[in-house]
Amino acid sequence: MAEIIDGKKLAETLYQGLRRRMRGLEKNPPALALVCVGEHPESQIYLRQKRRVAEELGIRVQPEFLPAEASREEIFATIDRLNADTSVHGILVQSPLPHRALELEVFNRVAAEKDVDGFGALNLGRLCQGDPSGFWPCTPAGVHRILRSIGIPIAGKHAVILGRSLIVGKPMGLILLQRGPWADATVSLGHSMTRDLDELTRQADILVSAMGQPARVKASMVKPGAIVIDVGLTRVPDPSQASGHRLQGDVAFEEVSQVASFLTPIPGGVGPMTVAELMANTLKAYERQSGRIAPSEEA
Repeated sequence: MAEIIDGKKLAETLYQGLRRRMRGLEKNPPALALVCVGEHPESQIYLRQKRRVAEELGIRVQPEFLPAEASREEIFATIDRLNADTSVHGILVQSPLPHRALELEVFNRVAAEKDVDGFGALNLGRLCQGDPSGFWPCTPAGVHRILRSIGIPIAGKHAVILGRSLIVGKPMGLILLQRGPWADATVSLGHSMTRDLDELTRQADILVSAMGQPARVKASMVKPGAIVIDVGLTRVPDPSQASGHRLQGDVAFEEVSQVASFLTPIPGGVGPMTVAELMANTLKAYERQSGRIAPSEEA
C-alpha cells in the first residue's frame, strides 16, 4: 500500500521558511505581478489561489488583466512596463493564453531576473547548463522537492516522465539529469508518439505523469514499489458533485496505490507545491534585486 504524500503539509513547511525570510520587509515587501489575458475559468481559479497565498505571506500582488482580444503589442507593452518597474520583482503570465502561438514570445519577453515562472529561454537555458543562478519552473521544482522529502536517493534510478511540455516534462527531465545530490537519474520521456508506453512505464523507479489524460496510468503500468507523482489535472463530469464535475489526475489512484511505494493525490499533491515554489522564486527574485543575497550565496 502506497504512502500518500501530503503536498499541503510540505508546502506549509516551505512557507514557514519563507515567513522567516520575510521578517522586517513589511514596509517594502516583494511584489508579484500576475498577468492574465482573457477570462479562462481555470486560469481565474489558479490566479485567485496564487493571490491568496501571496497576500497571506505578505507578498504584494499586482494584478494585470487584459481582454482576450488584446493584441501582441498590447501584451508586450504590459510586460515591458512591468520589466521596467523597479517596484515589481516577479512577473507571472498565466497560461494558457488565448493566442497560443504567442506563448513562447510572451514568456521570453519577461526579464530573466523577474521570470519567476522559469519559462523564459534564458532560465531554461541555465537549467540545461546546470547553472544554479536561474529560476526553475515551479511545478518541476515542486516535484523535485517532493522527491527530496521522501529521502530515497535519486542517483541511478530510472525516472520516466510522461509529457514533454516546457511547463513540466522537459524541465523535469533536465532537473533529474543534473549532477549532484538528489539528481543523477537516468531519464526517459514518454509522449504521444512513444511506442509501447506501458512497457516503458513498467521500468520506472520514479514515474512522473503530466499528460492530462484522466486515469491513463493503471496499476498494470507501474513497477511494484515505484514512486508515482501525478501532475495531470483534468475536469471530468461527476453528477454527485454540486459543481457537476471533479478533478481527475493522470493516475488511477485507488488501483495504483496498491502497487506504488509513494503516491501523490489529486488534489493536495503537486498543486500546493507549485504555488509554494512560485512564492519561493518571488522572494528569491526580490532578494537578488534588492542586493540582500547573490545567486552564488544561495543555499
